[in-house]
Amino acid sequence: MGELPYAACERILRKIGGGRVGKDAVDEFAKTLEGVAVELSAEAATMARHAGRKTIVDADVRLAKKKLV
Repeated sequence: MGELPYAACERILRKIGGGRVGKDAVDEFAKTLEGVAVELSAEAATMARHAGRKTIVDADVRLAKKKLV
């Protein structure tokens, strides 16, 4: 698995699903979530650069989310 904590991913899946969660499901969930996070952060960084900033602010993340979703 990548950088997301296993326990946090498992907790999210259990909270929504309400039951037991297999290790493979947690691993796949974490990979998918990391992919989305990387895409979102890259788009937010683009928004910040376009605004002439080096710092990503909350508005950049919100705009990136709108664009990707």
